[in-house]
Amino acid sequence: MTYQFIEGTVDDIVAVLAFVPEFGNSIKATTIAERLAGKSALILVAKYNKTPIGFKVGYSLNHDEFYSWLGGVTPQHREMKVASQLRQMQESWAVAQGFKAIKVKSMNQFPNMLHMLIASGYHICGYDNNGSTMNSKIAFIKNIAQA
Repeated sequence: MTYQFIEGTVDDIVAVLAFVPEFGNSIKATTIAERLAGKSALILVAKYNKTPIGFKVGYSLNHDEFYSWLGGVTPQHREMKVASQLRQMQESWAVAQGFKAIKVKSMNQFPNMLHMLIASGYHICGYDNNGSTMNSKIAFIKNIAQA
């Protein structure tokens, strides 16, 4: 069976979050809906055998900048480049919408994400000190403006 990548819903995100151990039960549907309310937003979902197994969600910060807020892939599908495909689709969508940059934050406790961002042309642009190096956030930006 092949993977399918589609625009999805908050319910799709919640279905995946239940199987992504890094999030536990910390993010609820109401939190997602509130964060996206009134913004230009994109929810991308990866499915395998019609079951959601990954997602990437982001929203506009302003006219020029898109924020890649949240993403996850179930552990059994992580070696299949699902997160990279979702990232590429999000970037293509943001370009088509006229955004000039994508911002994202990650943490040292997610080294695979840090590697993917750097390998994909994201540059470190800031640091949010949350008391420890494992819980602090590293900010990244990627210029996607068409020349």
